[in-house]
Amino acid sequence: MGSVSELCVSSLQTFLCPAVKPLEQAPVPDDLTPEEQQELENIRRRKQELLEDIQRLKDEIAEVTSEIENLGSTEERKNMQRNKQVAMGRKKFNMDPKKGIQFLIENDLLKNTSDDIAQFLYKGEGLNKTAIGDYLGERDEFNIQVLHAFVELHEFTDLNLVQALRQFLWSFRLPGEAQKIDRMMEAFAQRYCQCNPGVFQSTDTCYILSFAIIMLNTSLHNPNVKDKPTVERFISMNRGINDGGDLPEDLLRNLYESIKNEPFKIPEDDGNDLTHTFFNPDREGWLLKLAGGRVKTWKRRWFILTDNCLYYFEYTTDKEPRGIIPLENLSIKEVEDKKPNCFELFIPDNKDQVIKACKTEADGRVVEGNHTFYRISAPTAEEKEEWMNSIKAAISRDPFYEMLAARKKKVSSMKRH
Repeated sequence: MGSVSELCVSSLQTFLCPAVKPLEQAPVPDDLTPEEQQELENIRRRKQELLEDIQRLKDEIAEVTSEIENLGSTEERKNMQRNKQVAMGRKKFNMDPKKGIQFLIENDLLKNTSDDIAQFLYKGEGLNKTAIGDYLGERDEFNIQVLHAFVELHEFTDLNLVQALRQFLWSFRLPGEAQKIDRMMEAFAQRYCQCNPGVFQSTDTCYILSFAIIMLNTSLHNPNVKDKPTVERFISMNRGINDGGDLPEDLLRNLYESIKNEPFKIPEDDGNDLTHTFFNPDREGWLLKLAGGRVKTWKRRWFILTDNCLYYFEYTTDKEPRGIIPLENLSIKEVEDKKPNCFELFIPDNKDQVIKACKTEADGRVVEGNHTFYRISAPTAEEKEEWMNSIKAAISRDPFYEMLAARKKKVSSMKRH
């Protein structure tokens, strides 16, 4: 069975004529009158003209068919070429942010506007967060415009300052230069005050308190800091920063408790915490996850492996994960699927048991997961191996869990008998 275009051509050709050949001239009978001879000649000429018209029509059909067939392959090639150029632009950006942006603009993959570039950085697909921070922190006028457009994409309304900082610092990594940090935190403070008018007397208050929170995080959670600040000391340190006045104690207590209960993820390999990321995962990247429900569908998610848990998000800028999979007592294996480069997380020796995990529903409710396994597809075979090795290293074992599982299995067996 051929394509639709091939079938159309075949039908038309069959209907018109299987093959067009020049008209063979039969000898003219001798007994015809001159008028009859002329009439016969006219008929022969019209037949030849009709055959020539049919041949031209067949040629046009063949030409159109060829154009239709080439159109699909041309569009496919264009899309493939575009995807390759986008991937190349991302790699260039990760190595040199300015050159990467310039490459994407020159190849019409990105508009040379602060809004378009900000959107590209905000989505962050395949981009190094450190490179994003370096680009946003530049002092060039255009980079500053991009920075403000980037900050405008964040919605901080009704968030306390710690929640807003978590969201903001999730979308990039702070650079090491003090001037860059200053510009970026100033832009953050302006946006927060814009979204939450009346919380602070000025953006300076927001700016100062933001750094006080960062310093508090380090003091509370860096094991090298022995003298942990109390909430009373935190309140005392921030007296008079609200344009000479004091901030409400309840506000400062809430911010203190938020950081105390859930620290920023700051690496401890350097004394200057601001020069490093607030989040230091074992591994992160885009993967496809097989979603549950009646209809199984593959969904693209941003995965982060850290603290013996696998988190997945819809976007890299989301402040809350869509799902959390604790790796305790799980196993991992390579599996065959229609999707390439697949692997699976499962409970060994008990495949029907639901994995201890949670997910966020569309209405915001956090519910227990119902997966007996998680099937995941990596972009390449190499990345699949890297993810599997990283997850294997992060999986923890609880001997009491195995003892409990063995006891449950024994009891179940005794009940059957």
